[in-house]
Amino acid sequence: MILFPAIDLKGGECVRLVHGEMNSATVFNTDPAAQARNFEEQGFEYLHVVDLDGAFAGRPINADAVENILKAVKMPVQLGGGIRNMQTVEGWLSKGVRRVIIGTAAVKDPDFVREACRLYPGRVAVGIDAKNGMVATEGWAAVSTMTASELGRRFENAGVAAIVYTDISRDGALQGLNVEATLELAHAVNIPVIASGGLASIADIQRLLQPDCARLAGAISGRALYDGRIDPTEALAMIRAAREKQNA
Repeated sequence: MILFPAIDLKGGECVRLVHGEMNSATVFNTDPAAQARNFEEQGFEYLHVVDLDGAFAGRPINADAVENILKAVKMPVQLGGGIRNMQTVEGWLSKGVRRVIIGTAAVKDPDFVREACRLYPGRVAVGIDAKNGMVATEGWAAVSTMTASELGRRFENAGVAAIVYTDISRDGALQGLNVEATLELAHAVNIPVIASGGLASIADIQRLLQPDCARLAGAISGRALYDGRIDPTEALAMIRAAREKQNA
């Protein structure tokens, strides 16, 4: 399992939202590149970045901040938010993003996702954000009539590298991951699933290391890392120990 620290960008700053509400933003660092370096120094191996403004606008907005992050760290970066055409996919991958996350366009233009996967194998993920079990789009401002599992199955043989599944009701609220819904999706598809939304404590890390969560590829943590509820050293040591035990 990979623990992805999250950097959410709004107005060029590193923020966290509650339930995806833009007016609930708390600024945790005005220098996202410095935050990224800090995560790398703590030992994290993969960074999750979201252009929140881009998700609402449908195009990259915090490009300068993302590029500064890419220059600041050596660890791979996955990026979501406002990636809705091939030009944007190509642009970010050419700048050094390891993996792009396509959300809204996965609902509205699945053929675009399939073509991106064909052109860039292993470098395209799908973001599935759910509100009460239904897929939300447009930076979570609109809710579709499709379930997470239905959307995931659309891309079963498309070559999607991973699905980032976020329970919006848990996101930023420190209420714990919705493990049940995440596992339901993971069992519905053969695509690796990354859990997101609500990871709040070391207890959540312990839960993710239980045998029934072995299907999950990782989890994303934001606010709990910023406010000290999760000690990075302890969390990463637990994950390493579980990995070594699995490989023994």
